[in-house]
Amino acid sequence: MKIYQVLLLVIMFISCKEESVIDKTKILPFYNTNEFTPQWISNNSKGYDNIHRIAPFSLTNQDGRVITNKNLEGSIYVADFFFTTCPSICPILAKNMFAIQEEFKNDDSVKLISHTVMPWVDSVEVLKEYATNKGVISNKWHLLTGDRDEIYDLARTSYFADEDFVKTKDESEFIHTENVLLIDKKGRIRGVYNGTLALETKRLIRHIETLKKER
Repeated sequence: MKIYQVLLLVIMFISCKEESVIDKTKILPFYNTNEFTPQWISNNSKGYDNIHRIAPFSLTNQDGRVITNKNLEGSIYVADFFFTTCPSICPILAKNMFAIQEEFKNDDSVKLISHTVMPWVDSVEVLKEYATNKGVISNKWHLLTGDRDEIYDLARTSYFADEDFVKTKDESEFIHTENVLLIDKKGRIRGVYNGTLALETKRLIRHIETLKKER
């Protein structure tokens, strides 16, 4: 057997061994592209250090407090996009986000963030009133406003939340998405869900419990 054939067999053996140690029933996948193809990557894999992460951001919550990635380090968090005057999917999103908040309201390791896609309307004062009406718990669930371009870029290139942008590449388009994302303690996407469906919300809650067991 030639040397290159031996090397190929060794590489294949190592790859198979690496794959075999991942129990896909107990470990959530990673999502590295806007195609949302799940990838199970072990922490001893060559690609582990290159897993996609949410880009740094600086936005303001309903209490006028600046929230950045640093505030969420070490926390599992759920992220979505909304606007306060939305009459259709946003009230359902808020209802299901509230259910997640209530499930983990005594667990400081789990947070929620909702980014307004209409920051020119949703000021801190508007978000504060909305938060009061929706039963939002400060420091548990952050309603975020700020620079429109920063929020839209986060939605499209960090959270991959805007499916239409994938097709059109039109930066002027308004974002309106039911996607809810699950982010791990290192800022990596571990799940994507339809936030308007109660069944998906229950699945998300189960996945948070799975993620909490991860080391």
